[in-house]
Amino acid sequence: MQREDVLGEALQLLEQKGMASTTLEMVAERVDRPLEELRRYWPDSEALQYDALRYLSQQVETWRRQLMLNDALTAEEKLLARYSALTDCVTKNRYPGCLFIAACTFYPDAEHPIHQLANQQKQAAFQFSHTLLTQLEVDDPSMVAKQMELVLEGCLSRMLVNRSQVDVDTAHRLAEDILRFAQCRQGGALT
Repeated sequence: MQREDVLGEALQLLEQKGMASTTLEMVAERVDRPLEELRRYWPDSEALQYDALRYLSQQVETWRRQLMLNDALTAEEKLLARYSALTDCVTKNRYPGCLFIAACTFYPDAEHPIHQLANQQKQAAFQFSHTLLTQLEVDDPSMVAKQMELVLEGCLSRMLVNRSQVDVDTAHRLAEDILRFAQCRQGGALT
């Protein structure tokens, strides 16, 4: 079994059972490998959680890069594509974005490596929004990016508890409204 397969299974367990409940033993059972074999790579559950979140971060970064390079989509479509991706996840009973929110809560110490990894993901999401909003030449792209990220984080936080498509739909609509409002302000319609 490949490292990526183990990490993928660990991510699914983390999504289903949560950070506090997922153990190295559970992952070993799920992938049908001896616990001692996994301990050679991950000495404890925390090491596995870190590696799984790092692996997820790499997947998200690849997705963002591909999206940025997709010339078939407008900047607006790229900004809102996260909600389509979340819808795809919900239909598959997957909640990967929520793991970064959960990681910050479960590891509240800002110096903890898992907390730092989750914060890096938040900063990358902000930078993604800021870059696209700058391309759109909206007024105060930093403030609009903060608003859009706040909506996204709120959506992910609610999904941790509710696991509902309704929350994704509501957040998507709110993000569209924020974007339209910013574009109206840029065009002078709100001055």
